[in-house]
Amino acid sequence: MPRPRKTPLPKEASASRLKFAGQLRAERRRQGLTLEDLAERSGLTWSYISQVERGIRNISIDNQDALARGLGVELRDLL
Repeated sequence: MPRPRKTPLPKEASASRLKFAGQLRAERRRQGLTLEDLAERSGLTWSYISQVERGIRNISIDNQDALARGLGVELRDLL
């Protein structure tokens, strides 16, 4: 009998999550910032930001705001 997985399979990302992810990555690259640069500016880790940009993480509104502030843009510009 197969053993149950310890970690659940990731859910498929919503269209909203993928849109935010794409907007975030595009703005970061437009500004010429690395993941490490944005991590330092936002107070989040570069690995977390990478997961957000790939649509893996379901990000909270507080962290969305931290990333927008780190980029110097309004949150609505990333939505």
